[in-house]
Amino acid sequence: MTTRKIHDFLEHSRPETPCLVMDLDVIRETYGQFGRALPQAAIFYAVKANPAPQILTLLAGLGASFDVASVPEVEAVLAAGVCSNRISYGNTIKKARDIERAYALGVRQFAVDSHAEVDKVAAAAPGSRVFCRLLTDGAGADWPLSRKFGCEPDVAVDVLRQSWRSGLDPFGLSFHVGSQQTDPSAWYRALKEAAGVLQKLAEEGIIIRCLTLGGGFPARYLKDVPRSADYGCEIMRALRAQFGNAMPDIVIEPGRGLVGNAGLIKSEVVLISRKASAASLPWVFLDIGKFGGLAETMDEAIRYPLATAYGNAETIPFILAGPTCDSVDVLYELKPCHLPRGLKIGDHVLIEGTGAYTATYASVGFNGFPPLETYVV
Repeated sequence: MTTRKIHDFLEHSRPETPCLVMDLDVIRETYGQFGRALPQAAIFYAVKANPAPQILTLLAGLGASFDVASVPEVEAVLAAGVCSNRISYGNTIKKARDIERAYALGVRQFAVDSHAEVDKVAAAAPGSRVFCRLLTDGAGADWPLSRKFGCEPDVAVDVLRQSWRSGLDPFGLSFHVGSQQTDPSAWYRALKEAAGVLQKLAEEGIIIRCLTLGGGFPARYLKDVPRSADYGCEIMRALRAQFGNAMPDIVIEPGRGLVGNAGLIKSEVVLISRKASAASLPWVFLDIGKFGGLAETMDEAIRYPLATAYGNAETIPFILAGPTCDSVDVLYELKPCHLPRGLKIGDHVLIEGTGAYTATYASVGFNGFPPLETYVV
């Protein structure tokens, strides 16, 4: 959405396009909503969503912890004044030297989902806490995260058992129900599997003390999504059903849901053209596309709201594409987007809800285009 602060910045600063503008006040309010919805949960911000230093500093001051995916993200969080005990290395695919470097920087919590990863952590970060990631189907998510990350429950039992035998602390179990998860009941299915793993390990005397429920909390794009409070109610219902009063510590890792609606991208129309007769749909080419930060339009999975200065003028369908000389750089074609009939070359198009997974997806110099510039207000 276009907040007053973002509107004033664009009006007075008139930055070159394309650019991303973030409103810290929206992030502050959304963080509070998560805290009220799940007061029992520790909030670990998924840094990969948007690692802008101002965002990390804000969240650090609000008391957040941080989920990181690489050593540079560890260093960025430390630079924001965060103690290393508030950092969790949540990527299950790590080089041994990166584990060793993170350990040297004070990180003591690492994600695993395989025996080989346990071996690496045991060698490079002895005595550390580990949590094993469960595989989920991602049903109900617009951007599923299935197959590549996580393991089946029986493998998770073996992995955590191995962690204990290797001198590590089998601290937790984690899962992710898929990014932009619009079904609050998705956590119920994952928690049921998690409870089985915890029970089996408890029978062997291995007590898992923490459940990391991942992210998945959505941003609002073209359709309304459930409120944070709705997710909180469903998650707590599922936790009580599976664990009663013997509930482990709870962690959530919001990324998109925390910063997505705090930002928008200002873009410019570079070209409007038709490929065939007048009966064919016209194409609008923007100065930003898949390689400039809009990678999540792949398969048209994420459909961003678009706004122009034309207000409520009549709209017609357009195929929307980016500026690069790569044929996959088409944003919306299977389901064209509607833009004002009078749209012209040089007009600006605001792409809303783009505070997450845009600047970090932007290529570094493809076709010579620079990375997406970010402004924080």
